Amino acid sequence: MSFEQIRLDKHEGIALLTLYRPDRMNAFTGEMMQEIITALDECDADDGVRAVIFTGHGEKAYCAGADLGAGAATFDYDKRADKQALLPDGTPASPIGEDGTINWSHPLIRDGGGRVSMRIFEAKKPVLGAINGAAVGIGATMTLSMDARLASDNARYGFVFARRGIVPEAASSWFLPRLVGIQTALDWCYSGRLIPAAEAHEKGLVQSVHTQGELVDAAIAKARELTGDSAPVSVALTRHMMWRMLGAPHPMSAHRWDSRVIFARGRSPDAAEGVTSFLEKRAPNFTASVANDYPAFGEFEDAPPYS
Repeated sequence: MSFEQIRLDKHEGIALLTLYRPDRMNAFTGEMMQEIITALDECDADDGVRAVIFTGHGEKAYCAGADLGAGAATFDYDKRADKQALLPDGTPASPIGEDGTINWSHPLIRDGGGRVSMRIFEAKKPVLGAINGAAVGIGATMTLSMDARLASDNARYGFVFARRGIVPEAASSWFLPRLVGIQTALDWCYSGRLIPAAEAHEKGLVQSVHTQGELVDAAIAKARELTGDSAPVSVALTRHMMWRMLGAPHPMSAHRWDSRVIFARGRSPDAAEGVTSFLEKRAPNFTASVANDYPAFGEFEDAPPYS
């Protein structure tokens, strides 16, 4: 599929998704949101893709945040024609009724950045960020549900929402404290100050820092390290198990899920191949397909409690 505001290039198991709005510092729009979601759907369905890497076009910005071209109405979505144009046919143009009540289930209420973060969260392939410059607002928060973030030495993060009169979005109130701790998350979000790559690395938001010329290659090398010798279906399941267990109320939840998932995988050809290849001292040849053999994850969710 062709895209207007992103580029998707696949090569030797890696999909490079580039935010591409050269004239707007790759600023985020509703169209970009939809294209990112479509691209991730495509990558999940393509067994030739083992990992996805996000980056931005150019050397100045990964993503400068929401496009502010609408001026003061930027975040007043029911007043924006471009947002209303994305509504399904027959949907009221505004979530606000004639009596002033708000329909909280109206599509315009839903945060577009959150739709991207949640789609990354649901991805069946590891997702990495090669943050090549300014990552501000949604440019910062969309990266939080990725599995790793590598940054260029000129990268700057900015959780600038309070400075714009709004609040953090894209489920960042869930992700950011889990990555850097509550005190750092509050510091960054209260102040809205720009965070240099070195500080982001020190606080654990960024895994490593590189020069511009080395950044994407380093991200590709990391993606290959994560996926090269592992069963794709096992990686997909592990990704979902780890992320979901961050919010589990008790380790028994993990025990129930572990028990079901490892039982299901233990019966698969991949498990036999993993053991056999190890004993025969050769590289494994995993044949299970993420597109076709990934189990319905919901079947593990109603696991009964153990005494």
